[in-house]
Amino acid sequence: MTRFGYTLSSEEHPPKDLVRHAVVAEERNFDFVAISDHYHPWTTSQGHSPFVWSVLGAIAASTDRIRVGVGVTCPTVRIHPAVIAQAAATTSLLMDDRFFLGLGTGEALNEHILGHHWPPPEVRAAMLLEAIDVIRQLWTGDTVDVHGEFYDVENARLFDPPTNPIPLVLSAFGKHSATTIARAGDGYWGTSPDPEVLQAYSDAGGTGPRYAQLTVCWAADDDTARRTVHRQWPNGALPGQLAQELPTWTHIEQAASVLSVEQTTEDIPCGPGPDAFVEQVRTYLDAGYDRLYFHQVGPDQQGFFDFWTEELEPALSQL
Repeated sequence: MTRFGYTLSSEEHPPKDLVRHAVVAEERNFDFVAISDHYHPWTTSQGHSPFVWSVLGAIAASTDRIRVGVGVTCPTVRIHPAVIAQAAATTSLLMDDRFFLGLGTGEALNEHILGHHWPPPEVRAAMLLEAIDVIRQLWTGDTVDVHGEFYDVENARLFDPPTNPIPLVLSAFGKHSATTIARAGDGYWGTSPDPEVLQAYSDAGGTGPRYAQLTVCWAADDDTARRTVHRQWPNGALPGQLAQELPTWTHIEQAASVLSVEQTTEDIPCGPGPDAFVEQVRTYLDAGYDRLYFHQVGPDQQGFFDFWTEELEPALSQL
């Protein structure tokens, strides 16, 4: 069964607004929300980046039904996996098992801040797999000692482990990385409607739900929507590995400065009507995703919530 969610864009909104948006998303019958975990925004115009684990505590206290996930965090460089294990376990207890944890290999933008070397992709993938092993061991509530290739854990025990296993949804780019993480998690977090990648994930033994974020911009007219995306979210159009490798928002702004409005909005549904939004949903469903969540770019979140209730949700129910 397809589930629809809403993005809590921590790069674009201050912490209190993120909590308020989660409450409204629950009221508007979204199935889940996914919150990004960044130390920096992608660009200065986005302007925010609160500590996600504090925001999650406030969301836990403010909502009752909606499932909540981090989409995604990096447990390898900036934060040690033993700390992520404790943070996620506590969040799950606060949310009565409504919580799921998305993990990925991260971006230099967020992970280089402590002065550590930013490793190449194949090393980052190996670090992620070892981090997952550390996290799962700690979630048992047993005393854990690990002396791995990347991480050391000594006499560590979570005295408040999760009551039930927390679903781990793992992010991957391309067929090779999807194959690499297939058996390590409980679901897949993708970035594009490429059926070959999802098939590679399944062929390698991957199971569970398949998540993807759909970046959109509802506005009263097309031009306003497209200019909002160009100003607020040009990073979405950066090609290749730039988003993973560029270390500062300044570099990302420089790379995005050559992109036109048309280039930054080429694959993003914009404007007041539901047709383009529904068509993009259909593309992702056809590729094999079953958990789709909407990232409304810009400040007009209330406008998007009304659009969802009045037009988009009814239109999607006909798919």
